[in-house]
Amino acid sequence: MNNTPVMILAGGKGSRLGPLTTHRAKPGVPFGGRYRIIDFVLSNFLNSGYRRIFVLTQYMAHSLIRHMTRNWSAASGMFLEVTPAQMRTGSYWYRGTADAVFQNLNLLAEAEAENVAVFGGDHIYKFDVAQMEAYHNDLRADLTVAAFPVARAEANRFGVIQVDENWRIIGFQEKPDNPTPIPGQPETCLVSMGNYIFRSEVLEQQARWVVKDCTDTSYDFGRDIVPHLVEQGAAIYAYDFRTNKIRGEPVDAAPYWQDVGTIDSYFLANMDIRSQMPALNLYNHHWRIRTAQRHYPPARFVRYGTLGHAEVFDTLICEGSIVSSAVLRRVLLGYDCFVHAESVTHDSLLLSGCNIGTGARLTKVLLDKNCNVEKGVVIGEDAAADRERFPFITESGVVVLPKGTVVPAKGPIRLTQDMAELLLNDPGTGDTMRAFEGRYEILLRDRHSHMSAGPRYRKFGPG
Repeated sequence: MNNTPVMILAGGKGSRLGPLTTHRAKPGVPFGGRYRIIDFVLSNFLNSGYRRIFVLTQYMAHSLIRHMTRNWSAASGMFLEVTPAQMRTGSYWYRGTADAVFQNLNLLAEAEAENVAVFGGDHIYKFDVAQMEAYHNDLRADLTVAAFPVARAEANRFGVIQVDENWRIIGFQEKPDNPTPIPGQPETCLVSMGNYIFRSEVLEQQARWVVKDCTDTSYDFGRDIVPHLVEQGAAIYAYDFRTNKIRGEPVDAAPYWQDVGTIDSYFLANMDIRSQMPALNLYNHHWRIRTAQRHYPPARFVRYGTLGHAEVFDTLICEGSIVSSAVLRRVLLGYDCFVHAESVTHDSLLLSGCNIGTGARLTKVLLDKNCNVEKGVVIGEDAAADRERFPFITESGVVVLPKGTVVPAKGPIRLTQDMAELLLNDPGTGDTMRAFEGRYEILLRDRHSHMSAGPRYRKFGPG
C-alpha cells in the first residue's frame, strides 16, 4: 500500500458543460451509462495502490458527496475523506486550485509523507499513478507534471509545456492564444493533464507563496505555481503519459485521456464507449472502474403484442432498463430507462431514469436524468424546428434536455420548477433561458427533476 497522500480537486463548476452542471459539479456528472466522472480518478488511485485520499469539493457538491460517501468510503477499503471548503484561512471559499490545497495544508502535515499527489477530478482516463511517482523519485524532482500531446488547435484550452531532451520543463504557457508546438511537430503541443506529484515541502512552500506573497495571483497551479518554479530553476519534469502501462491492457494499447470539458466533447466520449472498438476499455478485470452498486434487475428486451422484436445495434444498455419493440442504433442508454414500442433512437445519449414514448423518433439527443419524451415526439430531423423548440443545442447539433424535462408531441417543452430556477440563475445558462422566455412551461407541482420517468412508474404497454 502506498502511503503518499492524494488531493483530488473536485470543486470545479464545469460551466461549459451547462445545463448538465447547473445542478451538479463536473466531477459528479454521469458518464458511460453507470459511472460518474469522479469514479475514474478514484479507481486509478485504488488500482495503483493508494489509499489515503482527500477529495476537495465546493460547487454543487451534494450529489457528488452522496455518491462518494455511499459507494466509496467504506466499500473500497480506502481512507477517503470528503473535504468541503471550510474557510479555515479566511471568510472566503476556494479561490483556485492552489488556494484549495493551501486551505487544507493541515491534512498534509498529519500525513508526514515525502510526496503529495494533486490530481484533477474531472477527466476520463486510466493511469497507473505509481509509475509516475517512481519516475518522480528517480529524478529527485521537486514537481512532476503528467503530460500528453494534443493537436495545436486544441492546446489553448490547456497549460502548454516546453521540455528539454531530458523532459525537464523549461517553459510553461497557461491557456495561450499562440501555443508553442513540440519541436519538429508544428501541429502538436505537449500539454499538462492537471495532475501533479510534488515533494511535500515544495508544495507547502509554493501554496503559501501563492496565497501570501504572490502579487497579482490567480491562486492557481497552472497560472502561478508551475511558471514560478520554472523561473526559479527548480527540478520540474514532465511525465510522458504515453509511457504509462495498465495491467491487463494489450502491450500496444494507445493511452486514453479525455478532458470532456464541453458538451460536444462529453457527448463524443460517451459515444465512443458504446462503439464497436472503444478507445477506453471498460472490460479489463485487472483495472476495474468502480462505481455505485445499484440494486436494479437486468436489462430487459421485450416484444410488445404482435409487434416485432426490439432491434439494437452498437448500443450499451445499463441495468434496470427495458426496451419494448423499439429500435436503438448507436445509443448509450443509462440505467432505469424505458424505451417504448415503435420508437426509434439514433446516435443518442440517455442518462438514467428516462422514458421514450411510443413512436418517438430521436436523433443526436442528450437527455439528462429523468426526462420524459412523450408519444410521437420527433427530435433531430428538422434543425430549424429544433432551434425553435429547444433552448440548448450544441455547435455540432446535439439537442440537450435538462434534467426532468417533459417533451410533449406538440407545444412547448415543460421544465420542472427546480430546474427552471437553477437554469435561470446560472451564469452559463441564464442568458439562453431568458432569450427563450415564453417558449417553455414550468411544471409547478406534479413533478420534480429527481423523479424517475423510467420503468418503476410505468406498465409494459405503450407509453
